[in-house]
Amino acid sequence: MKQRNYCGALLGVGLLAFCCGQLFADDNEKDTKPDGKGIGTIQHEAHPGGDAKSRGNGISYHGGPVMTLGANVYYIWYGNWAVSDPTAHTILDNLAINIGGSPYFNINTTYYNGSGTHVPNRVFFGGETFVTNYKTSLSDADIQSIVAATSPTDTNGVYFVLTSQDVNETSGFCTQYCGWHTHATINGKDIKYSFVGNAARCPSACAAQTTSPNGDAGADAMASVISHELEEAATDPDLNAWYDTRGNENADKCAWTFGTTHTALNGSQYNMTLGALNYLIQRNWVNASGGYCALSY
Repeated sequence: MKQRNYCGALLGVGLLAFCCGQLFADDNEKDTKPDGKGIGTIQHEAHPGGDAKSRGNGISYHGGPVMTLGANVYYIWYGNWAVSDPTAHTILDNLAINIGGSPYFNINTTYYNGSGTHVPNRVFFGGETFVTNYKTSLSDADIQSIVAATSPTDTNGVYFVLTSQDVNETSGFCTQYCGWHTHATINGKDIKYSFVGNAARCPSACAAQTTSPNGDAGADAMASVISHELEEAATDPDLNAWYDTRGNENADKCAWTFGTTHTALNGSQYNMTLGALNYLIQRNWVNASGGYCALSY
């Protein structure tokens, strides 16, 4: 611990990640590597703060890349969305368009790579694809195939496969997780992607409330899970950058905690406004001042 403080005092913030990363290399090798499925269901709620044993701000850098150019969000709408949930499109597009530049996403600027370059408060909505010829039972491999079928090329992108209520992800949707993120080499490029299912399939597991700010409990709950996966993809895109000793990424450490909320006219709770819509979005882990869950930075 004395070595770490001395290192930080000599080199300052810009080189802190590199110096302290070297000092803690042996310890970091013992940390549990995340699998991208850290957000459990409500029944598997993470404790705020995740792991009190983690060093520094409660989360450690393990040498991998972060998204230093910002994140480009792409949606792949998989299933019968137009029939089963026509309002989801407006709710989730608005999220992707407005989350960048917000006080909430600014939390991710407290994360940086080994050169001291920080994640910027920048998200761009890159577009969307609709897949209406679909299966109702998907594996993890199927999710990757769905992404690959869109011929992704953007290494600064996060490709979200959003499944309609009648689609199941068989590796644990609704029982072990509500969404996940990972990466793979697709067409020779390191492509980041995520699965998020419609929470209306299992509201008791994946929706914090059944009456929601925008009158669509499934899509409103998905907004929180999408935000969770997006901030993890920005700070740990290849699952080898920022996480604590138990493998909790930044959003995992605050899963299913919402901070100060307000009451909408329909009686639902919300904690932030993005664009013209209100949302109940989980908090994220601030990598500063000892580390803490917050809605803004």
